[in-house]
Amino acid sequence: MFATLLGALPMPPPPDDLESGTPRAIEVAFEMVIRAQEEAGLEPITDGRLGDLDPERFVSWEPSSAVGHWRRAAALTDRAVKQALPGPYTLGRRLPTGDQAGRAGVSGLTKERRRRTLAFAKALRAETEALAAAGCPLIEIVESQAHLIGTDESERQLFREAHHLLVDGATGTHLSLSIVGGAAHEAGLETMLDAPYASLAVDLIAGPDNWHLVTPLAGDRGVIVGAESGRAVDEPKEVLLWAAHYAASTRGRGPARVGIGSAGSWANLAWEVAVRKMRLLGEAARLGAMPPSAELARELDPRSLDARRAAMGHDEPRSGPHGG
Repeated sequence: MFATLLGALPMPPPPDDLESGTPRAIEVAFEMVIRAQEEAGLEPITDGRLGDLDPERFVSWEPSSAVGHWRRAAALTDRAVKQALPGPYTLGRRLPTGDQAGRAGVSGLTKERRRRTLAFAKALRAETEALAAAGCPLIEIVESQAHLIGTDESERQLFREAHHLLVDGATGTHLSLSIVGGAAHEAGLETMLDAPYASLAVDLIAGPDNWHLVTPLAGDRGVIVGAESGRAVDEPKEVLLWAAHYAASTRGRGPARVGIGSAGSWANLAWEVAVRKMRLLGEAARLGAMPPSAELARELDPRSLDARRAAMGHDEPRSGPHGG
């Protein structure tokens, strides 16, 4: 079991002898992000998405920029470093275009949006190939708009087509699909993971019904449960462990294929709060890797788990997060 970030971190405050925003202050902040993850026990590590002007929407993403971001982070640590890229479906919906022609009249899907979504998929394919060639061991494709697909078959088809263009036949790295920003379960697992991703990451705070994507997922695919929210108040480590162990129990997956992650962006948190939350993730992963024992029992407070699960309407652990 491992712990990792599924979103952005806040910019760390500069040391007293450095002026905020200067190149040296940014360089120091970047290294602070790496060191904080190392000290918390997180792996794979990220660059904190400090290079993104808008880390939630990726509107500043430019082709061929990811390899430089990854190399910069990888040079600072001997731990595995992953790279996040925006998903083609999200880019197709988010990025503005002046071409309003070709409206299909179905859920706002236009010929132009379909064209640019598939163009983004091809560009992202080239980006993942460049990252793999550079040695990046894991690439996270982040779809923050997948919850808008719903039952619309034209949207489902576009998502599947784009991700097949991106993933089919790709080698040399681990490709993970990250669903954040809401619950995408209505689109169905046959849409979300029709393309051959090695693992699935889900935000369980903004979209608790994403559990419906986890439970039927084949046991040979990894799962990262995004359960530590972007709120200043912490989720108890007991809740993080429950989520991880439940994911491990589905389809015989086992703890080695499960990670515990952040849910959504932490970019608006105070730096010290983000550090505390990273340490909580690392501690939960450490406890999750321990066999049942008196020592483990002493580390946990079952009242925290019961109170949180009751508030979320959960039944007993054996019955799953939605009673089924």
